[in-house]
Formats: sequence, C-alpha cells, structure tokens
Amino acid sequence: MAVHRKRFRVEDIAGGEMPILDVTEEAIPMHSEIMAELRAIRAQMAKGSVPLSGSAAMAAIDASTAHELSEARTMLDTYRAQIEQCEKLKVELDLIHDAIDRTKREIATLHGKSFDGGEMAKVNGELGAVVGGTEQATQQILEAAESIDQAASAMSKVDSVDQQKRLADDIQERVISIFEACNFQDLTGQRISKVMGTMKFIEQHINAMMDIWGGVDAIKSHVPAQVDNRSEDEKLLNGPKLTGDVGHASQDDIDALFD
Repeated sequence: MAVHRKRFRVEDIAGGEMPILDVTEEAIPMHSEIMAELRAIRAQMAKGSVPLSGSAAMAAIDASTAHELSEARTMLDTYRAQIEQCEKLKVELDLIHDAIDRTKREIATLHGKSFDGGEMAKVNGELGAVVGGTEQATQQILEAAESIDQAASAMSKVDSVDQQKRLADDIQERVISIFEACNFQDLTGQRISKVMGTMKFIEQHINAMMDIWGGVDAIKSHVPAQVDNRSEDEKLLNGPKLTGDVGHASQDDIDALFD
C-alpha cells in the first residue's frame, strides 16, 4: 500500500508547480507597522517612571499613607478648634439670652406694678394731694396769722375788759386753727412716703437691669452727652438748695456783699 507523503510548499516552489509569491508588497507594510508600534512602546517606556522594586513600592505606599494621615489629623484639629469656638459662642449666646430674659422680667415687673395706669395715677394723685394740702394749710395759717395781728392791734386800743376778753378768745381760736393747719405735715409725710416707696421700687429694678448688663460703669459709656437747652433765665431757676448741693450762694455769701 502506497503511503501518501505531505508535500511541502517549498517543494512546490522548487518544482515549479507553484509560482513564487511576491511578499515584498505585503511584508514591507507589516514590518513598518510593527516597527512603528515598537518605537511607540519604547517612547512610552522612556517617558514613564522606572518600575520600583518591592521594598521601594512599599516605602512609597507608606509615605503616601503617612501624608494622608497627617492631612487627616490636621483637618481633625481644625474641626476640633472650630467646635471649641462654637461651644464658646454658645456659652456667650446663653449668657446674652439669660440677660435679656432677666431684663424682660424686670421690665414686666415695672410695667405691672409701677408703670401701669393705675399705679402712676395713684402716684400723681398722691403728689397732687400733697400740693393741694400744703396750699390749703398755708392759706389757713396766713389767714389765722392776719386775724391774730388784727386782734392784737385792736386789743391795745380798747379799754373794756369784755372787748379785751373777746379779742383774746379770738386770738386763741386762731392759734388753734394754726395748730390744726400744721397737721398737714403728717398727711404730707405719709403721701410722700408712698411716692418714695414707688420710686425706690422703680430704682431697685432699674439698678437690677443695669447690673445685668455690667453695672453703672458699663452703662455710662452709652449715655449721650447732656446738652443744656435752657435759656439764660431758666438756668438761674434751680429751685431750693438741697443739703450738699454745689453752685448755690449761701447766706454768708450774700452778707459778704454788703460788708
């Protein structure tokens, strides 16, 4: 039995049965493309970094991790500082809220017990009663003093005992009238005491509000400068001098003008 042997391509070419292929037209372009790709790969490798060994790679990873950890710690410290500032701000805001709340309570107390219509009308009524009572008592005392003066003058001119007795009784009656009129001082003192109690109540709560906001010294810096808009005549009308007042002429000063 005959064995069929594989016939190779070279044998066909050598035997002339198969024409020789012109590979220059196909191989040269393929070769150029391969070389171009190799040059491109070589250029990319030249531009890239040199591959690190295992230990160098681990060191680079550790350095990157340490850098990121440092940045995280810095950011955490920043956040902590901001939180502390926020806590301080909250404390200050709580203090301001408490001061405002206490001030509102003081104002409400003043409005409810001092500045409402009834209380202030009562204070005005007490002061009006003081003025009216003082005026009435003064008028009564002056009339009694005038009657006493007239009776004393008439007594020196009459010789009748009965007339002198009637004049003496009239004088005594007028003296009693003066004593009665002087009782206005007790009523006036009681009315003034009520007014002073209200004024002290207001003063206490105003001082409490001032203490809430730092005391008198802290309030003074916000007080506007006082401007005296009174006329020259009004500046001279300062009323009666109180004990300890300055800027008033004493009786000794007046007497010294005539020496």
